[in-house]
Order: sequence, then C-alpha cells, then structure tokens
Amino acid sequence: MNKAISVSTLNVQIKSLLETTFIQVYVEGEISNLTYHNSGHIYFSIKDESSTLSCVMFKGNTKYLKFQLENGQKVVINGNITVYAPRGNYQLLCNKIEPSGQGALAFAFEQLKNKLEAKGYFDGNYKQPLPKYPKKIALVTSPTGAAIEDMKKVANHRWPLVEFILVPTLVQGEGAAFDIANSIKYADKLHCDIMIVGRGGGSIEDLWAFNEEIVAIAIHEARTPIISAVGHEVDYMISDFVADIRAATPSNAVEIALPDINEHRMYLDSLSNEYINRLKNILFNKQQELSNMKRLFEQNSIETKFNYIQTEINLLKSSFKTDLSQKILSSLNELNLLKNSMKNSFSAIFVKSQNQIDLLKSNFELNHPDKKDKNGFVQISKDNKIISLSDLSIGDEIDLQTPKYIASCILKEIKKQ
Repeated sequence: MNKAISVSTLNVQIKSLLETTFIQVYVEGEISNLTYHNSGHIYFSIKDESSTLSCVMFKGNTKYLKFQLENGQKVVINGNITVYAPRGNYQLLCNKIEPSGQGALAFAFEQLKNKLEAKGYFDGNYKQPLPKYPKKIALVTSPTGAAIEDMKKVANHRWPLVEFILVPTLVQGEGAAFDIANSIKYADKLHCDIMIVGRGGGSIEDLWAFNEEIVAIAIHEARTPIISAVGHEVDYMISDFVADIRAATPSNAVEIALPDINEHRMYLDSLSNEYINRLKNILFNKQQELSNMKRLFEQNSIETKFNYIQTEINLLKSSFKTDLSQKILSSLNELNLLKNSMKNSFSAIFVKSQNQIDLLKSNFELNHPDKKDKNGFVQISKDNKIISLSDLSIGDEIDLQTPKYIASCILKEIKKQ
C-alpha cells in the first residue's frame, strides 16, 4: 500500500510541476471580473466558450501596460502559471498583455482618443485663436534636440522681433509625460502670447509621452494658445487633437505662429507707392483743372468781347463824325476801364490758384517719407499709439521712432521748460 502524503506536500509538488512546465505561455481570451486593486495589482479572469482562468498582473508589470483593461476585451497574455500552495489555487501570472488583433499602443491611442473626445477636449469651442503679431513665445521642448535649432532658424528668417523662452523638458522615456505636463503648467504662468509644445521625429515609443492623458489635460486647461508640434507630418498625437493648432513639424509651428517680415516689407512698399501716386494724381488733376479754366477764360474773355466792340466802334467812328462819336468815345473809355478792372480781377484769381498749387507741392515734398528722418526729431509712442510728451509720466515705457529705427525706453525724468 502506498504511503499517504499531506495536502501541503501535494500542493507543493503540483506547484513545482506546473511552474516548471508552464514557464512561458501565450493565452488568448476575454477579460471578466476585472479589479484594479489599491495596491496597484490587477486581478481578473480570462475566458472562452468553455473555460475560465484566473489571472493577476502585479504592480511591477502594470507600468508597461499601455492601455486600460476593460471587461469584455479580447486580449493575448504572455505569462507563466503559478500556484498559491496554501489554497491549492493556480493562476496565470501576466508579464505582458496585448489587445487581440492589434498593437497595444494603437489600441491605447484609440481608447484615450475616444475618451477625450467624449469629454469635449477636441471641441472647436475650446480652441483659441493665435495672436497676429506675437512678441513672446514659450517653447516646451528638449534643450538639446535638433527641433529647437530648427525653430530658431525659421524665426530669425521669418520674424526676428519675437522673443523665445525655452522651458527645458524631458520629451521621451520614463517620466516624460509628467515632465511635459508640469512644463506646460509652468509656461502658462509666463504670460507668453503663444506656447509651442513638441519635439522632433522618432519612433512611436519615443513620441508616446504626447499621447498620455496627463499631457492632454494640461494642454486643455492652459490659458495660453498652444501649438502641438510633435514628430513629422505623418505623426498624429493626442496632443495634436487637444491643442489649439496642430503643426506638422516644430519648424512648421514657428511658421504658423509668426508673420512673414518680407510680406510686410512689400506691403509697406505698396502703401508708400500708393501714397505717392495719389498725391501725384491730386496735383495733376489740379493742373488740368487750372489749364481748362485758362482755356475757357481765353475763349470767353472780356478782352475778346472788348476787341469786338472796339472794332464796331471804330466802324462807327469812321461813319459818324457827329456828337454821337464823342459819346461813343466816352463809352469806349469806360469800357477800357472796365476791361482793365476785369483783367486785374481775373489775374488775381489765377495768382491765388497758382499759389494753392505751389503750396500743395511744397507740402508734398516736406511730408515725403524720405525727408522725415531729421536729426533730433523722433515720434513718441506708447502702447503702439502716438502720444504727446506732456501726457507722459515717470516710469512709462515708450518707443522713440524714426522711419528706420525704433528705440524702447523707460521715462526717468520730466522737466518743464
């Protein structure tokens, strides 16, 4: 007769047999009875049409889990069989869990995307417009990556007046998502006009920090308009959907944020040309108007009419040698006086008109943009508005401006002469 063994001995033997036989197994099934324990461990079962298997994933392995487990999900588990000897229970100790039929990262991306979309994080009502002429931009990115240099080059070429504030940030690896979220919160307190959050290209694992919920929440809650610029044009992150603007690359983000200085130079040139052409047209029209008046006067002048009358009178004088001729001569003298008076009046009118034209020409030349730059004369402006020196106070920030230069100053003293 065989010698009996204790329950504990049998359980230990079963444990040794199972744990050495099923060292690494892959099991596919549907999740049920899911429990996220306060300790950080995850307890659940997987089942198929006929059987159920208890599973556990300890806290040390849960940090590698990229998606949220849910009841009813079909998954593939990599793990080993373990036995809890005191109770004689065996379970599957999970080392890695993947969604059945697709990668964990892709599934996690869609899972978080759907969650945030349902909360309204992608709603256009939350999107803020970008200012047209930003003065200060916060860059939440790595200080050592190529992206920061690319953004600086684009800014120097496009709009060198802007000021960049770099917020050094860990953009990949463990703890990157937490660091990005904290950097966004810090940059939001700097009162910048725009914030650019991103990094250069890399693998999906390298870029994954921008797909974390903590980063999405930080972007959504920020008051500063944010441009998400992660990876290359084909890379779409959760941050792209939550941000106010999505840029294909970090360089593209700077192009979106800044105006083109060359376009503004051409626009100013066109304004100058339009101003000059309009003044030339005004002067030309005045000259034409004066010429037309002179021609009309010559055609209908009193002198012409007097000459006609003079001719008639001469005919009468030669025909009549009576007292009537004396009266005609008297009338002729009166007409001559009237003629001279009218001529003098019209001459005065023409002189006045010519003086007005000369004054217009003089004002045009004096106010030409190329002649405004005089030594010792500047235009004073405050908050982009022209202001008189008498309206300023000590401590005011003002700009002293000529057509070619702008000097920013702080007023230290005012003396009245």
